Amino acid sequence: QVQLVESGGGLVQAGGSLRLSCAASGRTFSSYSMGWFRQAPGKEREFVAFISWSGGSPYYADSVKGRFTISRGNAKNTIYLQMNSLKPEDTAVYYCAAYPSSRDRRVVTMPHSYDYWGPGTQVTVSS
Repeated sequence: QVQLVESGGGLVQAGGSLRLSCAASGRTFSSYSMGWFRQAPGKEREFVAFISWSGGSPYYADSVKGRFTISRGNAKNTIYLQMNSLKPEDTAVYYCAAYPSSRDRRVVTMPHSYDYWGPGTQVTVSS
């Protein structure tokens, strides 16, 4: 079974920081590109950040650029999302997702292009 599991969510005040982790198991994800998405109540799931299978090509949504940093662990089967200067509008359930990089070498921001998803972790930013 392929599994992605997020952790690190929680409640934080505006201006604070959180670090999300996503651990992959059940398959060698070193050849998978991965992304972070989020979904707020009543809204569609939106792209947050992307990282390639090699750990390069980080790409961000404009709304988080300069505040969030995506990275990949040395074992390539864990990714992180460092979130700084959090705002109330960052409140959402955050999901990590993966797809085989051989299928598309470009930066992929559409949720339907990802094959595997974690259950999500709640991030709540209070004002």
